[in-house]
Amino acid sequence: MIVIAGNTVQPDSVGEYAPGGVEKAILDQLAANGNNTYDSVDQLKFELTLRKEIMEASKQLYRSGMGFEIFRETRCNPDYWKRTEEGGFLLKSGVKPSKAIMDIYENGSKYGTECATAMMIVYYKALLTVFGDTLFDKTFPKIELMNWHHIDPLLREVGYIVKRDVYLPGDRRYFANPDVDPLVPQWQGENVIDLGGDQYYGHGIGIRSAEQIIRALNQNRSEDADEEAHLLDSAGRPNFKRLYGISRRAAA
Repeated sequence: MIVIAGNTVQPDSVGEYAPGGVEKAILDQLAANGNNTYDSVDQLKFELTLRKEIMEASKQLYRSGMGFEIFRETRCNPDYWKRTEEGGFLLKSGVKPSKAIMDIYENGSKYGTECATAMMIVYYKALLTVFGDTLFDKTFPKIELMNWHHIDPLLREVGYIVKRDVYLPGDRRYFANPDVDPLVPQWQGENVIDLGGDQYYGHGIGIRSAEQIIRALNQNRSEDADEEAHLLDSAGRPNFKRLYGISRRAAA
């Protein structure tokens, strides 16, 4: 159910969202699963908007031409980022964070990284779209892109996947491959963004169904493998309420 300021509401009362649209699909899932509480309608609408932009940022990154590389072979545009010894990307001094994130999308061929770092790029791009340049630059003055090891405190929840009452478009999911061939450890699993309708974006694997991703991972198991790859019953997602609070204070 959806509970706003202590009152249970129906999806149609939240706003005029087109049937078959992303927001309406998410509202219907929220109404049918678990106890989803919000302080205000605007707080819920912010989550719907950000989830939609996460999906769009995923599709844009897929089309950007950014390559897939393991950490020791990552690459980035040195005009905006410094490549760290670990293989991450550190925002250079004097560079606007908004410009650096956009460069990944505009000059994707200059970049190469693995799937977890790509997830963080997606979330930053979605927040850039929702916040706008000025608020984004103020909120994230320092950025280091590298899976979950140097994650910004405002996005720390993305780094933890836990069991949820409902799984929604915009969530980070994970396909595990426990019997991966040790010669190709990069195939031990795939971080993905849930795009809804059994579609997932994973960097290096593209936009695929769960069955297609599992099939690809299964092709990279050890010879004596006895466990198939599978989608974990858990998800990571940003703290939408905290991020809404930042947006609201900036608009006040």
